[in-house]
Amino acid sequence: MLTATLRQGRPSAALSENSLRVLNARYLRRDAGGVVVETPRQMFERVALAVSQAELAYGPASECHLWEERFLELMNALDFLPNSPALMNAGTALGQLSACFVLPIEDSLESIFDALSSMALIQRSGGGTGFAFSRLRGAGERLSSSGGTSSGPVSFMRIFDSATENIKLGGRRRGANMAVLRVDHPDIEEFIACKRDRRSLQNFNLSVAATDEFMSAVEAGGDQPLRIADGRVVRKVSARDLFDRICLAAWETGDPGLLFIDTVNRASPNRADGLIESTNPCGEVPLLPYECCNLGSINLPRFVRANGGGLDWERLRDTVHHAVRFLDDLITINRYPLREIEKATLERRKIGVGIMGFAEACILVNISYADDAALSFADQAMKFIAEESQRASALLAEDRGVFPSWGSSSFAAHGLRVRNATRTSIAPTGTISLIAGTTSGIEPLFALAYRRVGVLERETLVELNPVLVRHLASYVENAVDIMDSIISMGLLPDQAAVPPAVRRLFLTALEIAPEQHVRLQAAFQRHVDNAVSKTVNLPADTTVKEIAKVFHLAYALACKGITVFRYGSKSDQVLQLGAGEEPQEHEYFTHCDPAACKL
Repeated sequence: MLTATLRQGRPSAALSENSLRVLNARYLRRDAGGVVVETPRQMFERVALAVSQAELAYGPASECHLWEERFLELMNALDFLPNSPALMNAGTALGQLSACFVLPIEDSLESIFDALSSMALIQRSGGGTGFAFSRLRGAGERLSSSGGTSSGPVSFMRIFDSATENIKLGGRRRGANMAVLRVDHPDIEEFIACKRDRRSLQNFNLSVAATDEFMSAVEAGGDQPLRIADGRVVRKVSARDLFDRICLAAWETGDPGLLFIDTVNRASPNRADGLIESTNPCGEVPLLPYECCNLGSINLPRFVRANGGGLDWERLRDTVHHAVRFLDDLITINRYPLREIEKATLERRKIGVGIMGFAEACILVNISYADDAALSFADQAMKFIAEESQRASALLAEDRGVFPSWGSSSFAAHGLRVRNATRTSIAPTGTISLIAGTTSGIEPLFALAYRRVGVLERETLVELNPVLVRHLASYVENAVDIMDSIISMGLLPDQAAVPPAVRRLFLTALEIAPEQHVRLQAAFQRHVDNAVSKTVNLPADTTVKEIAKVFHLAYALACKGITVFRYGSKSDQVLQLGAGEEPQEHEYFTHCDPAACKL
């Protein structure tokens, strides 16, 4: 029976000191004087009560109370957490529960500033915004309305960036944006280089919408046509030269990433409704104009059986079904910042169930992130979650109906009735993984001890991996001495006292081959119908050619996007190696802006 294993009871997970600090700073309710008036348990109770109210639209009050209890169990045990706006805003007057939005921008001043106004409303309520600037005419193109010339998309991006700089998301975190420009836009070279001064557009992540045409031309050594708005080719450039520019800028700053836009649209079940042009700020949700999406992540280590005996598949199945229902209920009770967003979102009811703690789960089942076994583990776990999320959505469709535009979707062509046009996504889970006390998303361990900078304004959080502590205590006699070294450096010391198997189990992001990062992302993407947020973290001595290899491999393996970050290439990074060092000039940054990594 569904939920049987969950109903057996699962002990509440203990919150770490850092978790409590983040909750107190950002999530727990405050009175008029700014004093926290809510405990973490009461926060989960508030969210569970608010979300369960959606059940009244489909069944009796008794069912509503039942699901309130089940949702509370999920969150209180830290088995599953929704995206940050749901934790912050559910059950409050604001009531905006979505993290991910995409807004359209047409080639007119009215559309540009309408989008700017909409962005402000969304960011004020806690959401992040994605934009495609590809429809704007290039710099120097003639304006028929005034007889003047356009200043180009990058100039307008600076206006959006300036506005975001002065908006705190929900009053509690800084704004975050994604800017996408097609590779065939006349201003693509300016776009590629616009963050190389290390000062501009700090509230934006950048992605070049790379087409199949472009990637083929790079391989063949051909030209890339650059086209104005009406489709006319204005000039041609060497595709390889353009690709090299992208790689160099990514080597220098982490931006831009690549969004393989044709791969994205081939996978879209709603092509009859339009083409996808952009994603949310971290890239895990490609969305149509005005769509938003609710995300939630399953804490995978909580499903590893005792003594590393694999995953508890029955309990995981129940949790996936509960998570799908939870996120569908979020759509129903959500208070949308714009009517256009409400209409587009309800039309397709997209959700994104994902995971956090993959690296920790690997350790618990005695698999090195660097080995092929990690690829198999990722494939097995995500395939199961994808299949069960589809089954859960189909069961909801039986009771609640399919999403309204189902008839024009690819599901209708196959006779598959589902409630949600998309169901899975892998988010970066920046602060919710911190609350849950596990590793971020599907990322490897960044370090075994590190400082997290900028999560709480100017505060620094020192973190030490608890799984490492348990392993060292079990396998290493001088664990205390080794821990002192780890706190200083962030890595296992080069000592014979650390067994090779333990050392390999705790390899960190910069010690893992770039190709393995990409293959791991691709293993998840095969079973994710939205996209995967993943950063290929690279050592400081990585070359531009090595970044080019990463980009080519990601495209070949059908990833929907790819982001790299070379250690030390930014001055405002979120994580720093080691917990005992003085602040470094260069710190760690996972491509997505600090504000964007708080899903």
